Amino acid sequence: MTGLPRRTLLLGLSALPLAGVSRAAEGAILLRDLYNKDLSFSALAEANKGQRITVDGFMAPPLRADSNFFVLTRRPMATCPFCSSAADWPTDIVAIYTKRLVKVIAFNIPIAVTGVLELGTYKDPEFGFVSRVRLADASYERK
Repeated sequence: MTGLPRRTLLLGLSALPLAGVSRAAEGAILLRDLYNKDLSFSALAEANKGQRITVDGFMAPPLRADSNFFVLTRRPMATCPFCSSAADWPTDIVAIYTKRLVKVIAFNIPIAVTGVLELGTYKDPEFGFVSRVRLADASYERK
């Protein structure tokens, strides 16, 4: 850890208007709280941009072996939820860029991923995967 506060990002689909404010004080941030109703990033998301956070979820099957990239999903998925544009980006997945090559964990085993929160549209030059939310310099472990 670099001394930055660790926060837990719990994946979800729906949001209550002020829910992120109280959870931020408790150290837990729900993925749904990172977005406004118009799918722009919330003030909470912007405040945590560049911070190391922890996300709980499931590893979708990687697009390729020997990669440092995978998609973390809110619920187990047997196939990777590949998006073609930022407009298609679901609010219940996070692109993960790891420090080392990914050692695949079965899609139905919960994991915790810690990395630096990045926001904004990014197209991976190798895979063409378009993301709006990423964790960079990430590591992960079984829960």
